[in-house]
Amino acid sequence: MKKLLLSIVFVAASMGAFAQIPKFGIKGGVNFANVSASSGSVSASFDNLTTFSVGAFADLKAGAISIQPGLFYTGKGFQFDNQIANETDKIKLFYLQVPVNFVYHAPIVVGNIYVGAGPFVAYGISGKSKATSGGTSIEEDITFGDGEDDIKRTEFGLQGIAGLQLKGGFLVGISYDLGLSNIANNIDGEGSVKNKVFGVSVGFTF
Repeated sequence: MKKLLLSIVFVAASMGAFAQIPKFGIKGGVNFANVSASSGSVSASFDNLTTFSVGAFADLKAGAISIQPGLFYTGKGFQFDNQIANETDKIKLFYLQVPVNFVYHAPIVVGNIYVGAGPFVAYGISGKSKATSGGTSIEEDITFGDGEDDIKRTEFGLQGIAGLQLKGGFLVGISYDLGLSNIANNIDGEGSVKNKVFGVSVGFTF
């Protein structure tokens, strides 16, 4: 019981230290999404899919270090251009994503340069596949769940961020999401499909 109480006190004190100067921000931008797909010794490559991300975050700062939890609506997926068949297939997946980044801020004259990383968990909410050939398009909804043709609902991964934050609050940054969990249900034990997303964003803190 004493150890539990001490742990609670330590966590509360730590959160209190970071919460002395809380800031909040909004951020949105362009995602260039893709996947890494493999089965045994065979791997596949695809083209980047352009989508978007938008959301909000908190910045709990202590000195040059801050913790940034956030909530984002973010697009993932991939695109496959079949030049032989003159066909383009697009898979768009949209998630609610919660990253928790640990960020280092280096002060400069106009503000600060920041770099950070941390884990994220994402919850799939909608998806769509679109096949275009000869001017004709066919769209189908993608479902999340445990079925053989479904995409797994929950995804885990790591996120890295970097950028420039001006003294007035405006910021511009880049990010990279590396999915660590297999999102496909119909892949054998040796195979996996994992999301990866490079993003460019602008935002504002207040």
